[in-house]
Amino acid sequence: MSEYIITGGRSFNGRVRISGNKNAALPCLAASLLTDEQITLENVPMIQDVSVMIKLLQELGSQVTGFGNGRFHIKSDICFNGLSSSLVDSVRGSILLAGPLLARGIKVVIPPPGGDVIGLRRLDSHFTGLSALGVRCSVLDNGDLELTPPPRLKASDIFLDEASVTATENCIMAASLADGVSTIYNAACEPHIQNLCRMLMKMGCRIDGIGSNYLTVHGRASLSSCVHTISFDYMECGSFIGLAASTGSQLTLTGVDISQLKPIEKGFSKLGISFEKRENEIFVPADQDRVIARNYTGVTEKLDDAPWPGFPADLLSIMCVTATQMEGSILIHEKMFESRMFFIDYLIRMGADIILCDPHRAVVRGRTRLKGREVISPDVRAGMALVVAALCADGQSVIKNIEQIERGYEQLLDKLAFIGAEIKRN
Repeated sequence: MSEYIITGGRSFNGRVRISGNKNAALPCLAASLLTDEQITLENVPMIQDVSVMIKLLQELGSQVTGFGNGRFHIKSDICFNGLSSSLVDSVRGSILLAGPLLARGIKVVIPPPGGDVIGLRRLDSHFTGLSALGVRCSVLDNGDLELTPPPRLKASDIFLDEASVTATENCIMAASLADGVSTIYNAACEPHIQNLCRMLMKMGCRIDGIGSNYLTVHGRASLSSCVHTISFDYMECGSFIGLAASTGSQLTLTGVDISQLKPIEKGFSKLGISFEKRENEIFVPADQDRVIARNYTGVTEKLDDAPWPGFPADLLSIMCVTATQMEGSILIHEKMFESRMFFIDYLIRMGADIILCDPHRAVVRGRTRLKGREVISPDVRAGMALVVAALCADGQSVIKNIEQIERGYEQLLDKLAFIGAEIKRN
């Protein structure tokens, strides 16, 4: 198990290039299976989850050629003989292979997908959507998922019982080759779903309603090649905004799409943090109020997550740390996952003044001096939050299980060292 050793207690200054979005790269890689023609993807982040997905594509017969700087050519000649359970178990995005394979008329038997352990993450919405398109879905005695398609999927009206990101993506990809026009109600509409839809449009599939929770997918008999750029990672961007705010640093974040930052901007404003939006970059000044706002009646403010365009669930861990370095109190309410907040025990060990009310709610009171401690990264987002906490803290911290962090953050060590962080990897 590798670890970061971090000496905190200083501020930083510099520029950080924000990488491509992991949550856009995984479905776009899976979508390459929808055609026999070559797909070119650009701005793909070189992280562990992407490496696993590429290995899964190669197991399915895809030829994947990398050219550096996040550029890949992918040409698929599908040969499905099962998938390695170890690979499937290591990344939840593996479930995204189901939609394209079923759309190509291939029966899929796959172990339940893995990924972060942050609470119950149901597959019911996948089954609901795929069943509506004609797929017969069942769970085998050994726990594997068996998905059997008809010769060609039939378009349908799909209502998802929750706005699941991966279920929406699977339904969109499956419907892109279905016979007829499908509608998806209560679709998730995060920026990475929009990015996938735009890729499919380039491949020849007409999709109406992109960016909304009601999508219309006009199925095609076949799709063609395209060149597509993965959108920027607004989660990484939010993480570095939190880092700048927590450490009193001045950072310029480049390669961003400022149109995607409104929910994040609103969330940080509650903590007394603002940033300047420029063309393709944002500037986070060191001189900030750093005072947590109160609501319009003058009582303690609340920050909660919600499906897009609400505040992203994946950034609440960062916000917990940032709030410890602001003046005042705030209630952090994690509505979507019941195990994500348990990393707060590590923050309390580091000296944070936090009351964990229940698995979903925590009251954070700042400003507190954090102290370096040995902690363990439980998942990718909480792990990054612990990195931010360690950079705030006096003394040295050791963060173990950093493989979890590196699943979602490209060249994190290099980026932190470039702006002046004292960090090394063992």
